[in-house]
Amino acid sequence: MNNEQIKIIWIDDEIDLLKPHILFLEKKGYTVFPINNGYDALEEIQNQTFDLVLLDENMPGLSGLETLQGIKKIKSSIPVVMVTKNETEDIMEEAIGAHITDYLIKPVNPNQILLTLKRLLHGKNIVKEKTTINYQQEFRNIAFDISQARDHQDWAELYKKLVQWEIELEKIDNSDLLNILQSQKTEANGQFFKFIQRNYTDWFTDDDKPILSHTAFDQLVKPTLNGKKTVLLMIDNLRYDQWQVIKPLITPYYNVKEEHSYYSILPTATQYARNSFFAGMMPLEIEKRYPQYWKNDTDDGKKNDFEHELFNAHLKHIGQGNLNTSYHKILNVRGEKKLVDDFHSIKQKDIAVIVYNFIDILSHARTDNKIIKQMIRGDKTYRSVTYNWFENSHLLEFIKMCAQEKLNLVITTDHGTIFVKDPSKVIGDRETSTNLRYKLGRNLQYDKKDVLVADYPEDFHLPKVNISSKYIFAKEDLFLAYPNNYNHFVNYYKNTYQHGGISLEEMIIPLTLLEAK
Repeated sequence: MNNEQIKIIWIDDEIDLLKPHILFLEKKGYTVFPINNGYDALEEIQNQTFDLVLLDENMPGLSGLETLQGIKKIKSSIPVVMVTKNETEDIMEEAIGAHITDYLIKPVNPNQILLTLKRLLHGKNIVKEKTTINYQQEFRNIAFDISQARDHQDWAELYKKLVQWEIELEKIDNSDLLNILQSQKTEANGQFFKFIQRNYTDWFTDDDKPILSHTAFDQLVKPTLNGKKTVLLMIDNLRYDQWQVIKPLITPYYNVKEEHSYYSILPTATQYARNSFFAGMMPLEIEKRYPQYWKNDTDDGKKNDFEHELFNAHLKHIGQGNLNTSYHKILNVRGEKKLVDDFHSIKQKDIAVIVYNFIDILSHARTDNKIIKQMIRGDKTYRSVTYNWFENSHLLEFIKMCAQEKLNLVITTDHGTIFVKDPSKVIGDRETSTNLRYKLGRNLQYDKKDVLVADYPEDFHLPKVNISSKYIFAKEDLFLAYPNNYNHFVNYYKNTYQHGGISLEEMIIPLTLLEAK
């Protein structure tokens, strides 16, 4: 919006005294309509379109507040800046309650008014221009970081930077820059796959290794317990970018004490990563030590039915077996409401574990539900739906209750998810697992360039169904498709959210420690 296009109506019973201010704004390119009473001002606003109102609070006849009410009846969306000598609390509360956009205290100088206009009328354009310039300058730095990333810390920082820029560029709605950033994300995921291919199995023996699913609790959560009652909230499938957009809804009640990221193990799937988090051990070790609690992909029954038992066994193993715990898995709105209803008993626990499945359900609904598929068209709308759900959820109400009771809060997840775009053909027998981002089976045939192969699952600390079983993990945004009924299969799953494979979005995930305000 150019200044020449902007029309301002300035309402003040002493408008003639403000002639120097008006001339100053007109020299800056603004069109200013001076009016000396509220009645004439309302008539002008009824007949013309204005971009902003400057309104004196103390006028004879129709007062500033009465004029404000009339303006809002005619055009509720027009920004109104009240100019007042009176800062008394009741006057200002009434003005704010009537939805003034801002206020200035007399005497005002022209530059003060100009700054207010720039902020209210040009703010978005200024932000857009500044953000565009900043990203253009940062583009080369990101490209350099992609080419030079050497260790898990480099990749975690790079991913966070990409997410930050994606969210910032979405705010200014610049599709060209978003397309450029998306190409950088694609390149980064390609290089990240090669990094995981080279280094993943070494992480189980090297000193220089990231925090993984099975070490996250001991390294990040356990040191902060210190006898303080804690709620551990695991939101299944919560990506780092989704956490960044819902975090502002929590920070009015909680301070972020420490914000971490850790790496989900492979496969980046619930029955592996989440069981590993609670057990404090890799899936192969769980199968050996607690065979009664472990089910392989091909076994019947639910794969995460024993998380509370695994968690209690883990606490006992690390010398915290005296802690009083509870475990709550929330699968629907009824369970969400029950969480609030049961708060009195939950707050008594040393550690209350809440596993919340909404985002996982949402990602699957994106595949199966036509309405959800139209709502979620990519990462931007996925974040938006996540925000809207969380803002209106019983879960946020529960978090507010936790803050009132001064409970410590840990928010984390088990793995992320990625928007898959292209198929990669794979052939397996009837015993092959069904996940679209990884496969466990015998006699698998696949395109070697598209997957990381675990010929020896024990090197990945993963169980195998029989002696010749192997795992394959899809790279980047590929999904694994069988040749049978191939076109139907591809059309059904293309542009859906899946997890289990290797990508920044699936593997680098948030864990945040929060302290009640």
